[in-house]
Formats: sequence, C-alpha cells, structure tokens
Amino acid sequence: MTPQLKQKIIAVCQQKIDQKGEEVGLSFYAFFANKNENPTLLMEAATWWIQTHRLDHFEKAIKIKAMVEALPD
Repeated sequence: MTPQLKQKIIAVCQQKIDQKGEEVGLSFYAFFANKNENPTLLMEAATWWIQTHRLDHFEKAIKIKAMVEALPD
C-alpha cells in the first residue's frame, strides 16, 4: 500500500471515530470525494479492501485503521 493511501485511510478512520464513536462503519468509498479525482488510488483501495482482504462492504473504522497501521512501511 502506498504511503499516500495509508495516511489517508488512517486519517479518515480517525476522523470518523472521533465524530461518531468506535462503532462507526465505513466502506472504502469513505476515503474519496464523490467526484473520482484519483482513480489509481481508488483502485488501490478497492483492490486492498475487496480482493486482498475480502472485507464486507461496510466495516468498523477501528478495524480498518488497525489493519492499515499494522502494515509495514
């Protein structure tokens, strides 16, 4: 996972947790604006989420944050 995506995922997860609590769920679309401004990064997130880890459409933000933080740099 690129450092750019890793930082973005961690920041968005933390923001959602701070706003709505530790039970908040999200999908990989939460890391992108409605306008697809970076299709390469979107596909990287989708591949990691769907193909690599076979995650459900919605997962707990705290789970995703922990998974990404555990990735090697």
